Amino acid sequence: MRRMGRRSLVLGAASTVAALMTAGDAVAAPRPGGARYRRRRAEAGELRGVWIATVANLDWPSAPGLSAAAQEAELIAHLDRAVELRLNAVVLQVRPSADALWPSSYEPWAQYLTGVQGKDPGWDPLGTAVREAHARGLELHAWFNPYRVANHTDPSRLAASHPARLHPDWVLPYGGKLYYNPGLPEVRKFVQDAMLDAVSRYAVDAVHWDDYFYPYPVAGQVFDDDDAYARYGGDFGSKVAWRRDNTDRLVSETAARIKEVRSGVKFGISPFAVWRNATTDPLGSDTAAGVQTYDDLHADTRKWVKEGWIDYICPQVYWNIGFAAADYTKLVSWWADTVRGTGVGLYVGEALYKAGDPAQPAAWQDPAELSRHLDLAAGHPEVGGHIYFSAKQAKSDPIGAMARVVADHYQVRARAPR
Repeated sequence: MRRMGRRSLVLGAASTVAALMTAGDAVAAPRPGGARYRRRRAEAGELRGVWIATVANLDWPSAPGLSAAAQEAELIAHLDRAVELRLNAVVLQVRPSADALWPSSYEPWAQYLTGVQGKDPGWDPLGTAVREAHARGLELHAWFNPYRVANHTDPSRLAASHPARLHPDWVLPYGGKLYYNPGLPEVRKFVQDAMLDAVSRYAVDAVHWDDYFYPYPVAGQVFDDDDAYARYGGDFGSKVAWRRDNTDRLVSETAARIKEVRSGVKFGISPFAVWRNATTDPLGSDTAAGVQTYDDLHADTRKWVKEGWIDYICPQVYWNIGFAAADYTKLVSWWADTVRGTGVGLYVGEALYKAGDPAQPAAWQDPAELSRHLDLAAGHPEVGGHIYFSAKQAKSDPIGAMARVVADHYQVRARAPR
């Protein structure tokens, strides 16, 4: 991953923002037509976000073990790039694997900072991110993964103080990874406490979850929660119904607790985009996806919208227009219908990482594919913005897909919706 300049470390905050806005205004010349509509949309409030992934050092830091100064410089470079692209929000992964990118009272420091889980990196990444994002007019959405403990199955590799080692009965191996068991009430309370510790300490603008609840199915393997089901599942007719209730409880309880800890903080979830296929459920989307969140991840994403438990939903619509099994057009329409009248915001998760990837279908080799996504979404007033995965590609932009989005849709800056 290429590194950007460190001028933000030299310039004062005000002059940095001014300089970036000047540079950002020259990203690319806008195409003709639609400018008045886009300006009205920007003035009304439109989310323009980018995910910054820390797990496995996907986006940031570029490698474990960098000095505190180098880590901070890289983080600020991502924020500066967001301003250049006229975005208004960053979604920073701060709890990638039951660990923390802040001095947590509950969990060890993330290994992706120093290379050693539990080792103090010598600075406060989340606190710095909140301060520097706000200085640049960006929202900071703190991205947490509730249940993933490790991308391996060896508890001895975790920090000695890790709660998963102190409470081995909380943990299940599955698919080559370790997970907290969502069926245990004490686990649900603990992961909420761990996440809300950050909300109580920092003026984050939102709590953000991705698509990992119960793990994605792995052929030939069993998520062995029989004991928990025997203890707590007596009121349910099936294990899958009990599992969905466990996930519902995590969402609804967290929603209520966020409001108690810090008023005004939004709660958003970015699920896999297919709730259910219409062939499974007439309320589902016209898709033929191999994974359905309701059935496979035990996550009733549609219910969370209809119940108003969350403030926004950002389905990961990571397919191109016309893709047979999961057409971008059909999914955006389905989600627009789903949120209509609920008061829940709808932002579309965009697969920027696919643009120019030779392993992807031909549509993704066209720099205009993402821009066409925004054209299509603009036909649905329920769509209040887009979030791009991820920051590494937003920086490198190998075929100019992000530059095309900016030229076609982001000629003027937009405030984030409230």
